[in-house]
Amino acid sequence: MELSGDYKVQLEVFEGPLDLLLYLIKRDEVDIYDIPIEQITNQYVQYLDLMTMLDLNIAGEFIVMAATLMMIKSRMLLPVDDRIDFEDEEEDDPRWDLVRQLVEYKKFKSAASHLEDLEAMRQNVFGSGAVDDPIDIEIDQPALTLGDVSIFDLLSAFNQVLERVAEREGAEIFAEEFSVEEKIAAILDVAKGEAKVTFISLFEESASRHEIATIFLALLELIRLRQIKVTQRQALGEIYIERFVE
Repeated sequence: MELSGDYKVQLEVFEGPLDLLLYLIKRDEVDIYDIPIEQITNQYVQYLDLMTMLDLNIAGEFIVMAATLMMIKSRMLLPVDDRIDFEDEEEDDPRWDLVRQLVEYKKFKSAASHLEDLEAMRQNVFGSGAVDDPIDIEIDQPALTLGDVSIFDLLSAFNQVLERVAEREGAEIFAEEFSVEEKIAAILDVAKGEAKVTFISLFEESASRHEIATIFLALLELIRLRQIKVTQRQALGEIYIERFVE
């Protein structure tokens, strides 16, 4: 399936390969110190394929990480005695360098999140202060604001929709051409006023992979433009779509 047209969705904020790995580890409740490398590698490549299919701007780091995972996977298949040519004598587990990266990155993200929470608390306390308050300055918001719903949550839900369509025989026979602009208008029409709709409901009438992908790209563009926001009441739960209100 190819997505054609001049309209390209540009995500100005996009999480990286370590974010994807941490997402998979958390979702599957995997021990970060004992990563099932074959399982994680297969899932990582699946997400990479989805991003490629959607023609998203994938940073080179995603490709590098895919190659790294493949290399680790191949080394894990070797007998321990044969790994000495690849690993330090004190480290016979090919996963350890990746584990260290993930643990350090997770600490960094936790610290950054804590600082953001403190900043939010400060704004709640001092936001209505005097105009001449030297620390009360405006900070530009990033264009893409997903909150607790990550781009990978959306890709996971998108993949589930694709799988449902694949189960329906002849779903692609009468495939039509759709544009992102058309689907943007359709989504805005559905999410009128303060209405909150489920992610899955946006695809109920879709009969082809092309249409599903176009709707998904339209949704990402609306999120980027801060016209739509996505929420999730619980981890891995139903995703909801609603109009963004300043």
